[in-house]
Amino acid sequence: MKPSYSVYRGFALPKSFTREAFESALAYQPAPDDVFVSGYPKCGSTWTQNMVYLLVHGGTPLGAGEKLTEVFPHLEEVGREFAEALPAPRLIKTHLPFEMTPCHPRARYIYVARNPFDCAVSFYHHTRGFPQHYNFAEGTFAEYFEYFLAGAVDFGDYFDNLCSWYEHRDDGNVLFMTYEGMKRDAPGAVAAIAAFLGIDTEGDSPLLQAVLKHSHIDSMRKNPQRWSSQRPTEMPAFIRRGVVGDWANLFSAEHASRLLGKFRDRTEGTDIAILWSEILAQANELSSAQSHAARD
Repeated sequence: MKPSYSVYRGFALPKSFTREAFESALAYQPAPDDVFVSGYPKCGSTWTQNMVYLLVHGGTPLGAGEKLTEVFPHLEEVGREFAEALPAPRLIKTHLPFEMTPCHPRARYIYVARNPFDCAVSFYHHTRGFPQHYNFAEGTFAEYFEYFLAGAVDFGDYFDNLCSWYEHRDDGNVLFMTYEGMKRDAPGAVAAIAAFLGIDTEGDSPLLQAVLKHSHIDSMRKNPQRWSSQRPTEMPAFIRRGVVGDWANLFSAEHASRLLGKFRDRTEGTDIAILWSEILAQANELSSAQSHAARD
């Protein structure tokens, strides 16, 4: 099976995204106090959005009936006019590579990177979970993997997105984070985001504790309607497992070998590999098992 998409400017997008919204999003002019959360899809943007929202709103979570997609919208989905109507500071999500992202030298950009192995698995479950967008409810991971590897999925190639933002990780208005690092040290992640936004969470402050409580995956699972549109109850949840290493449950040795090969090709000349040295070692071990079996 092949997932169904709309395609604008070479990007595969959910069928609910319109050309008009996408084109107007690219023309959006950020305000100096805008806060963007960016990242390739399924790399932790919703979790990070919730942290940012909580920090900006004093630790108070979304109320009953409120949706993150309305107060912290996806720019490419809603378009320029919707974003311009947001109250300051505007909170905006984007999945665009750096060179396509509307930029302002004083706006702030939080980029979240996730290892491509877990990203592929999470993106597969996401694509299955929205049959109205992708018509892929019966698709297998092996089928989806081919499109992910080719970059023929939502928002293009994973490595185009990652590498474009990694080049700007030291820009003064960019905070580059990894999903894995945020999972290892959530308090440190919240404190880093707060400092980047100029919000005081020094020590074990009530604000820090409130953000940690309401952004915990167990808390977010209790309120699934806040994070995304409705999906069939038999489909995977939008907030699913939220773990590191889930890729090993679906990857074959061949999958690991091929994605590892692309990782090496696309990140050559960079030090991106240091972000996920342990996961890359595990993938290499699985890939090597295939080679040994073939020789035997």
